Amino acid sequence: MAAAVAEGVSLNHISRESSDIRRLANFYKEIFGFEEIESPNLEFKVIWLKGPGAFAFHLIERNPDYNLPEGPWSATSPVADPSHLPRGHHVCFSVSNFHSFVQTLKDKGIQTFEKCLPDGKVKQVFFFDPDGNGLEVAGQ
Repeated sequence: MAAAVAEGVSLNHISRESSDIRRLANFYKEIFGFEEIESPNLEFKVIWLKGPGAFAFHLIERNPDYNLPEGPWSATSPVADPSHLPRGHHVCFSVSNFHSFVQTLKDKGIQTFEKCLPDGKVKQVFFFDPDGNGLEVAGQ
């Protein structure tokens, strides 16, 4: 079996978009006991929650201009632009070899969108899996 591309993989966070992130945050706080933690000041509203075992859950204000699906099979038209994923449903993994990981994605012809958090400390790459699920990989 070939060696994996990513090294030092761990789950970073899961995000969900909503038209009412406060309502959604209150639900997760009440039902699962998630704790609201400091969120970055982005160009759209976010609420970050921390679950048991340091599990992070990011709630993101839905952008009505995008047609991102609730899941891979619910879109009315295909969405193939990873630049929309920072405000859409995605699962994020952290890797210790961020730059070589991104280069490998590009070498494989996978369309990506790269950015950093406002403080510049965390680099991000967004892309889709073969079934259309949004993915983010974060590195420092």
